[in-house]
Amino acid sequence: MAKKQKNCDPLDPADDHKGDWWDHVAYDPEHKLVLAVVPGARVTESVEELVAEVKDRLDDQPPALITSDEYAPYETVIATTFGQVVPPAPAGSGRRRLLPQRRPDPGLTYATVHKQREKGRVVAVQRKVVLGSQTAVDQALGASVCSRTINTSLVERQHATDRSRNARKARRTYKFSKDWRVHEAMTYFTMYSYNFCWAVRTLRARREDGSWQRRTPAMAAGLADHQWSLREWLTFPAVQ
Repeated sequence: MAKKQKNCDPLDPADDHKGDWWDHVAYDPEHKLVLAVVPGARVTESVEELVAEVKDRLDDQPPALITSDEYAPYETVIATTFGQVVPPAPAGSGRRRLLPQRRPDPGLTYATVHKQREKGRVVAVQRKVVLGSQTAVDQALGASVCSRTINTSLVERQHATDRSRNARKARRTYKFSKDWRVHEAMTYFTMYSYNFCWAVRTLRARREDGSWQRRTPAMAAGLADHQWSLREWLTFPAVQ
């Protein structure tokens, strides 16, 4: 954004919001729903904000299966955010722990995907169960209606959809963002309006009369009963 990352000066405050700017996206592949998006630098704080938003929107319940690439902070943040406080040991002599210990939720299952590339092409895919058991992963995949393997391809496909809706993210053009605040605003606009206003072809459902009903991700997830117009979405009260 504004300039390439290699041209940014880490000691210059003016370059704080320039260079690489990532979309950290939590995506529900079954309903094609964007659960949360956090635009920003590829740092642990962005991951913490993303996972915290997901936890809040799922009423503190972890998804049946979480998958991601091998970006290191994900494991620690997921385990901590969806963790349980360990009861403290009886007080005794010595220094007390400032923060309570936490352990991952017993129902938490997390796996990663590593893609090996040669000359820009994927030549191998390595999958790894990080939290939980292989049995739990197999059960989650068996109950899934959209995938039978550990993968990140569905969220990657959503990235392609968003690039088609947000010209600022189109590759190899002069339409890149030059102001991080406008970039964030447009990211929120395209990502969240997609949930309510964009009918996804693969989500259509057959009615009782045999005709097909077009559905948005919000309709598939039970958050809406019709496809919203942009005017309806933009004027909907944020605070009820």
